[in-house]
Amino acid sequence: MAKEFAKAFYSSKTWQDCREAYAKSKKYLCENCLAKGLYSPGEIVHHIEELTPENINDPDVTLNFNNLRLVCRKCHALEHGAGKGKRYLITDDGRVIPREVNKTR
Repeated sequence: MAKEFAKAFYSSKTWQDCREAYAKSKKYLCENCLAKGLYSPGEIVHHIEELTPENINDPDVTLNFNNLRLVCRKCHALEHGAGKGKRYLITDDGRVIPREVNKTR
């Protein structure tokens, strides 16, 4: 879910057009998976430099192809720290599920 300060940007036609053009330029494939020799559909255009209230109106950050990366849901979750000692895991299909606690007695 988009942060409150970014909702207007993410719903703008400018972002939607940029996102589509970027995804098309990457042939709609996850760049992270492709680097590992895997073919996964890219679903999220991720900002490498995180958007903040201070840079949300700076097109060099928000719309610059050099600050974008097309990723699948699983890779996007990993970009945001999922699976690093967290209570949740990301499944192969990108769903977030609770980490099962191994209770050995």
